Amino acid sequence: MAQSDYSARHLSVLEGLEAVRKRPGMYIGTTDSRGLMHCLWEIIDNSVDEALGGFGNEIEIILHPDDSVEVRDNGRGIPVDIEPKTGLTGLEVVMTKLHAGGKFGGGSYAASGGLHGVGASVVNALSERLDVWVDRGGKTHHMGFRRGEPGYFQDPASGPTPDADFEPFITGSELQTTGKVAKAKTGTRIRYWSDRQIFNKSASFTYEDLIVRARQTAFLVPGLTLSVRDQRDPLEPIEESFRYEGGPRDFVDFIAHDAPVTDTWELTGSGSYVETVPVLKPNGQLISEEVQRDCHVDVALRWGNGYETEVRSFVNIIATPKGGTHQAGFDAGLTKVLRSAISTNARRLKLTGKDGAEKIEKDDIMAGLTAVVTVRIAEPQFEGQTKEVLGTGPVRGIVAKVVEKELHALLTSPKRDLKTQSTNVMEKIISEMRARVAARKQKEISRRKNALETSSLPSKLADCRSNDVETSELFIVEGDSALGTAKLARQSDFQALLPIRGKILNVQKASVTDMLHNAECASIIQVIGAGSGRTFDIPAARYGKIILMTDADVDGAHIRTLLLTLFFRYMRPMVDAGRVYAAVPPLHRIEVMGSPRREKEYIYTYSEKELVETLSDLRRKGRKYKEDIQRYKGLGEMDADQLAETTMDPQHRMLRKITAHDAEGAERVFELLMGNDVAPRKDFIVAGAANLDTNRIDM
Repeated sequence: MAQSDYSARHLSVLEGLEAVRKRPGMYIGTTDSRGLMHCLWEIIDNSVDEALGGFGNEIEIILHPDDSVEVRDNGRGIPVDIEPKTGLTGLEVVMTKLHAGGKFGGGSYAASGGLHGVGASVVNALSERLDVWVDRGGKTHHMGFRRGEPGYFQDPASGPTPDADFEPFITGSELQTTGKVAKAKTGTRIRYWSDRQIFNKSASFTYEDLIVRARQTAFLVPGLTLSVRDQRDPLEPIEESFRYEGGPRDFVDFIAHDAPVTDTWELTGSGSYVETVPVLKPNGQLISEEVQRDCHVDVALRWGNGYETEVRSFVNIIATPKGGTHQAGFDAGLTKVLRSAISTNARRLKLTGKDGAEKIEKDDIMAGLTAVVTVRIAEPQFEGQTKEVLGTGPVRGIVAKVVEKELHALLTSPKRDLKTQSTNVMEKIISEMRARVAARKQKEISRRKNALETSSLPSKLADCRSNDVETSELFIVEGDSALGTAKLARQSDFQALLPIRGKILNVQKASVTDMLHNAECASIIQVIGAGSGRTFDIPAARYGKIILMTDADVDGAHIRTLLLTLFFRYMRPMVDAGRVYAAVPPLHRIEVMGSPRREKEYIYTYSEKELVETLSDLRRKGRKYKEDIQRYKGLGEMDADQLAETTMDPQHRMLRKITAHDAEGAERVFELLMGNDVAPRKDFIVAGAANLDTNRIDM
C-alpha cells in the first residue's frame, strides 16, 4: 500500500511499532537466531504466566514446515471485550500497543515472565504475518496482522501463508468469530511467520535450545506440561514432552553431575519492599506512587566432590544468565554464613596456624556448588528488554537474608545427618582454600627457570633446552629403568622427561588436599607449571605437548588411566586443548633375515592382529624371519635406538591424542571406573568378563 493511502488509523496503530522495526536490536538483542528465539520466548512466556497464575497447565509449541511457529495454551485467553480508553478489543491492544497488557497496573498477574508489556506487540511488529485465535465465552475469536497492522488475509485453499492478499482495517477493527467451543474451554493460539526483512537469512529456530528452555520451565512450574513438536521435516517429525512435580530441588538434581557431598537443600522465604512506580490515572495523568512489593525466594543447592560451579538464576521463571541483584544477594548470603560457620568451628576443623590466617574466598565456597536461585516479584526491573540481568535493588538484601537464615539453620542443626553434611561442606571449602593457596605458590615458583634457577623444579626432571612452549614436549615416563633409555633416545633440545614411580594416587577418590600431598601428583602439576583445578591457567603451561609413555601391559594401562584421571579432573583445559597424548610403543619386533642383495630388516607391530598379518605377508613373499619374535613387556627392554625410532622420534612415532568431546559421558566413565562407589564398577566388570580376551592379559 502506498504511503498516501495511510489513514489516521494506520498512523495510530503503527506509530510505536515502526520504532521497533527500525531498531529491533533494542528489543530483542540481535537479528540472528538468538533474536528469533527471543521472540519465541516472549510468546511462550505469556502462556507460562497463565500457568503461574493457576489458569492453565498445558502449553504446546509447534515448528511448522513453512518456517512458522505456533504456541497454544489452555489459559484464560486474551480478553476480547472492548478496552474503554482506546475503544479497541483487548486482543488488539495487547498485539499492537507497546507497554499495554495485564502486567501493568497489578491487576492480572502477581508475577509474570513476559515482563515489559512489549513482548507480544514486538513479536507482532517483527512478523511478516501473525494470527491469534482466542477461545473464550463459548466462541473462537480470530484476528490477523501483517507487520503489526491488523486486517484480513485472503488465504488460498492450501492454508494460511504470509504471501496471501491482505486488506488492512481502515475505519475500524473487526474481531472475527470463526467457531464455537464449550463454554468451559479457554485458551490462546498464536501462529506467526518471522519477517525476513528484519532477520538474517541464516536465522532459524534451534530445536535443541527450545528443548532446554521447555525442560527448564517445566522444572520451575510444577504441574505444567510443555510439549514441543518439530514438524519442519515431515518425514521425521520430532516430539518431546516435559512435566515435573518438583521444583528447583529436582532441577538441581538434574543438572548436577558430580558425586554429592550434601543432599539437595532447599532455602525458602520472602520479604517485602517499597517501590516508587508511575501509575496512569483514569483522567490520563501519570502520577508516581509508592507501592508495596512482595518478593518470594526459593533456592535449591548442593555441593558435590568436583570443583566446577553451576549456579542458575531466574526471575518469575525467566532465566537471567548474567545474574543481577538476586544472584548478588545469594552470593553475599552464602559467603557470609559459611565464613562465620567455618570461623566458629575452626578448632574442630583443625584450621590453625597459617591456614587460620588465610581468608575463605567466595571461589572456595562456590567450588563444586550446584544451585538454582529463583525469585518471584511483580514488575521486576531488567537491564534491557532481553532480560538477562535483574536490576531491582531491594531484592539483593531480601535474598541474602533468606539464604543466611535458612542455611545457618541447616549448618547448626542438631540432627546427625545434617551435622555430618555440614562438616563435609566446611571441610571441602577448607580443602579448596588450601588447594588455592598451594596452587598460587606453585605458580610463583614453577615458571620456566633460567640455568641458575632450575633447582626449584623436581630434581628427577630431565628438562629440555628450548624455551619455545609450542615445540616443547614433556614425556611422563613409567619407572627409572625406562628413564635411562629415554634419556639416550630423546632429542634434548625440545623433549623433557619426568619419571614417576609406580601407580600414582587415584584422584577421582581422593580429596584435593590428598592429591596435592601426593609426591607424584605434586611433581606433575609443578613441572607443567599452570596450577590445578579452578586456578589452572593454560597459557602458563611450560610444554606444548604432554605425552604419557607407559609400558604396553596391564599395569602400564592402569598407570595411564590414573594419569588421565589426574589430567581430566585437575588439568582439564590441557585435554580440551588437545595437548595431552598417549605414546604408542610397539608390542613386537620381527627380525627379517637378510640376503646378499638385501640387508637385515626389523619390523615393529603394535597388536596381535597386526603381528599375525605381518608374519603371513612375509611367508607369502618367501621371506624368512627369526622364529623367536621379541615381545616388549616394558619400555626398559628397548635400547635407545629402538625407543627413539618407534616411540619418541616425531618423524616415525605414533601418538594417540586424548579428547573429551562428550564431557558428561567422560565424567560418568571416570566416576564408574575410578570413583568411590564400588558396586557399579563390580557390575561393569562382571558384565564384561565374558567378552575379555584372556590372551591380552600378561601373566
